[in-house]
Amino acid sequence: MDTANRDIVHMDLDSFFVSVERLQNSSLEGRPILIGGTSDRAVVASCSYEARKFGVHSAMPMKMARMLCPDAVVIRGDMESYSRYSNTVTDIIAESAPVYEKASIDEHYIDISGMDRFFGCYKWTRELRHTIIRETGLPISFGLSANKTVAKIATGEAKPAGELYVQKPRIPVFLAPLSIRKIPMIGEKTFRMLRAMGIDTISTLRQMPPELMERVMGKNGSEIWRRSHGIDNAPVQPCWEQKSVSTERTFEQDTTDVKMMRALLAGMVEKLCFELRSQHKLTSCVTIKIRYANFDTHTLQKRIPYTSFDHTLIVIAGGLFDGLYNRRMLIRLLGVRFTHLVQGTQQLNLFEDTPEMVNLYRTVDQLKRRFGKKAVVRAVNI
Repeated sequence: MDTANRDIVHMDLDSFFVSVERLQNSSLEGRPILIGGTSDRAVVASCSYEARKFGVHSAMPMKMARMLCPDAVVIRGDMESYSRYSNTVTDIIAESAPVYEKASIDEHYIDISGMDRFFGCYKWTRELRHTIIRETGLPISFGLSANKTVAKIATGEAKPAGELYVQKPRIPVFLAPLSIRKIPMIGEKTFRMLRAMGIDTISTLRQMPPELMERVMGKNGSEIWRRSHGIDNAPVQPCWEQKSVSTERTFEQDTTDVKMMRALLAGMVEKLCFELRSQHKLTSCVTIKIRYANFDTHTLQKRIPYTSFDHTLIVIAGGLFDGLYNRRMLIRLLGVRFTHLVQGTQQLNLFEDTPEMVNLYRTVDQLKRRFGKKAVVRAVNI
């Protein structure tokens, strides 16, 4: 693939959860807002720019956030509503974009390489942004540049409600003064390691020998060094290329044992959920498939708020199975499939009033990775 002359757009909805809440309740405009679990033990899922001025940030304990910003409005959050608005934005982009990737619930990458010959990349992107704002009422920012990394960094610099076009010759000058935190793949642990090496800006990072970076940090070190130079050949992955996850079971003997099939279905969902969380992905569509003894095959699907939690998806899958299996004939095959996947951390965990459920999943996943997928399994009440 020729990556020498690309034009890549990164679009990111500003304070997405907060913006949706304000669309539904105009009295929230201009007020500091905290979204997440409402108990002191919960954490902040999202906050408004007004709250950030007080030092509040996402993933902060709600108790601390309320102490820093006592006048803030605390909202429980509604993933169903957020998912609906997210899909509306995706639909608008899909109508116009030649190639797009839904990277998370509130951000998209678009490859518009070659469009300058016909229309103008910057003009096209501005018009798409204004269309999204006009049709949804949601504020959105974008960065446009030669690759995904620089486009994403540009979006961050453009926020809130801004636009930034970083042409290829300007990339080195644009990146140089920025904090190393701006490079997308640098998390808190990596940031602390680099700071301990005396590296705080991208320009300083560039001066490090790539061999040293790889020796200290492995392959990630080489990739971070490349990105500090504005080098990123990663393609925009079209939505139709994004993988679904699925599993199915053909029975040795055709069956009508509903209790057995529901228990099997729960185990299949649990397996797929672990796979989702291992890939840091969420699903927003569940499909159940059954094949009768006469080989008639039927499916039923449901769009849902983004999640990767077993306890949520087992209930949904069970409901779909009950709605689908209505002929009481012998069944030959049972399957489940998760589609409409997006990259991202589990959004719903930030709406939990207590961290116990999140910690439970984290512990179970660690045990499965260490001792095997069957080391811990869910007890099913059949």
